[in-house]
Amino acid sequence: MAKQDYYEILGVARNASEAEIKKAYRRLAMKYHPDRNPDDKTVEAKFKEAKEAYEVLSDAQKRAAYDQFGHAGIDPSMAGGGGFYSAGAGANFADIFGDVFGDIFGATRRGGGGSRAYRGADLRYRLELSLEDAVQGTEVRIRVPGLDTCDACKGSGAKAGTSPAPCRTCGGQGQVRMQQGFFSIQQTCPECRGSGKVITSPCPACRGQGRVERTKTLSVKVPAGVDDGDQIRLAGEGEAGENGGPPGDLFVQVRLKPHPIFKREQDDLYCEMPISFATAVLGGELEIPTLEGRAAIKIPPATQSEKVFRLRGKGVRNVRTGHVGDLYCRVNVETPVNLTAEQKALLEQFEASLRAGGKRHNPREHSWLHKIKTFFD
Repeated sequence: MAKQDYYEILGVARNASEAEIKKAYRRLAMKYHPDRNPDDKTVEAKFKEAKEAYEVLSDAQKRAAYDQFGHAGIDPSMAGGGGFYSAGAGANFADIFGDVFGDIFGATRRGGGGSRAYRGADLRYRLELSLEDAVQGTEVRIRVPGLDTCDACKGSGAKAGTSPAPCRTCGGQGQVRMQQGFFSIQQTCPECRGSGKVITSPCPACRGQGRVERTKTLSVKVPAGVDDGDQIRLAGEGEAGENGGPPGDLFVQVRLKPHPIFKREQDDLYCEMPISFATAVLGGELEIPTLEGRAAIKIPPATQSEKVFRLRGKGVRNVRTGHVGDLYCRVNVETPVNLTAEQKALLEQFEASLRAGGKRHNPREHSWLHKIKTFFD
């Protein structure tokens, strides 16, 4: 039978922080601990599941392996190394909650002994793209500042030719245990501050930090069809980890620049096009732009302002589904301006001929006037 997902067991999202994972585990452990439910035999399995999930997700290396490979990534029989400890129903209550409550006093959780490896922080980069590049796809180079592994010491923090020494206070564990009545509390070692090692000769390049500030240039492939707000994940391109921990990820967030002609709404494009009074009355054919080139639309006679014409398949191809949207073009009849005396006289003659024809030339106007008359009467 397939194992349940660890994130589902704890009821947290896959991007949950360490604090959120710890809080969720504490809640479940308090709820399902056998000592608190002596008459309920079904809680033992739930308690073991929560403990097992927490043991993996609270360890940066195991969590990274689990995120990438699932349960196979942390299975001792498949990984070739030691597995993690899963507390049984008879485990000591203080041991179970030591790593959770100990965090209040600065304790650091670790698996298998030794200093804990910390995953590097995720980074975010805002990438502004033109509508054309977002629709057609492109490749851009970006410069991202962040913390990178020190080349001089390879991330150890120790001067070349030396190595960090195990901390004598905690024996290289990075934490010390102290008994406070009923609870056994784990505290971060005050000597090494949880690293388990002491650097006697710091690296001059990074001053013993193991990481240096560096700006790196990356090439980002933008798939065709990305939209405003979409994110492109570059695995391992975030900040370097600590104590041999894996690097974080870089999330490139897409922002679309305003376009002079088109407005995008999901997979569809919209534009507005002014047309002359004569074209609206007599009809004609107009050339309009699309992202693929030029297209022509036929304007039927007596076209009214705000009429929308639809060009199928002239929108955006969805980056996930492959569906292609449409282009919607709304026409607006432009009122002539800066008329000469002759043009005004011609329009007056034209208007007089329309009036003589009655309501058949201006049905909407006559309908509106009739509604007004009815309203006042």
